[in-house]
Amino acid sequence: MAGGGFTAGRALAAAAGLALALSLAGLAAPQWLLFLLTMAFSHGLAVLGVVLLTRGGGATFGQGMFFAIGAYAAALLPQAAGIQDMALRIVAGTLAAGLVAAVFAPLLARYRGIFFAMLTLALSMVLFGLISKSNALGGSDGISLARGTLAGFAIPAGRSEYMLFLLTVVTSAAAGWAVVVYWHSAAGLVAQAVRANALRVEYLGASARASLGISFVLSALLGGLGGTLTALALGHVEPNMTNWTTSGEFVFVAVLAGYRSVVAVFVASVLLEVVRSFSNLYFPNTWQLALGAFLLLVILFRPDGLGSLWLARGRGAAAAPAPAAGGAAPAKPTEAAG
Repeated sequence: MAGGGFTAGRALAAAAGLALALSLAGLAAPQWLLFLLTMAFSHGLAVLGVVLLTRGGGATFGQGMFFAIGAYAAALLPQAAGIQDMALRIVAGTLAAGLVAAVFAPLLARYRGIFFAMLTLALSMVLFGLISKSNALGGSDGISLARGTLAGFAIPAGRSEYMLFLLTVVTSAAAGWAVVVYWHSAAGLVAQAVRANALRVEYLGASARASLGISFVLSALLGGLGGTLTALALGHVEPNMTNWTTSGEFVFVAVLAGYRSVVAVFVASVLLEVVRSFSNLYFPNTWQLALGAFLLLVILFRPDGLGSLWLARGRGAAAAPAPAAGGAAPAKPTEAAG
């Protein structure tokens, strides 16, 4: 997705603008909406990892493993090291997920398609079993955790929801910007080529295995980042964070969003949280059916996901020729640019 007009500075300005707009809007939002958006953005980070890996030629049914690693690291760090600061716990949880992924990346990068996906699922379910049986990790009941301080300062009473929302928005904007820059970098373009034809990438002198391994580690970092923020928002972690149902939800949102737009990932995640919250209230027994039908419609009519809605319009506008001199009608383009 190497756009001709892309610059890292322009992407950074767009990310900062979105983060500022959301932060200002959050000042007037009720507590329940702040919590809903915090959960949506934190889950969106894990989904962004799934999208990044899909774009790099991999497929995962085990993103919940890194989501849970980040969450448990954030919960255990105060007990293990006495660190209460939320920013440090977020960094620790993210790095813990990335380190675990780096251990398994050389093995998983040897496989493709359904084999790669099933191996990630197997690893996730092994972790689920270990956590569920571990008394030190709370077993099936999980662990409760306090949010603690932020940059060394205690969070004022009554503002904790907004401060965590602000932290999540800023983190999501920074992560989204980093992913976009990566997609437009040489390594990101090689990853996209691996998805299209890994054998041809090898013929050109690049390593498809190394590229897939990098995509896997980056995906895990995003999953761990989302897990730490979710743990801080909920104040509780449990083994179900690494269950196949959690990973399946991330894949669901990734399919809904498509792999072409970072913004679409967070829009799809917010949409899922809104549907889940209100549907549980008004028709708790059938909301999954409605959501599944909506996903089928998206797959049928927008197979590239929600992101293709505005990306297609943007490419069409860029490809439209200027009116010819003298009022002559321009020739109709055969294909949109990009």
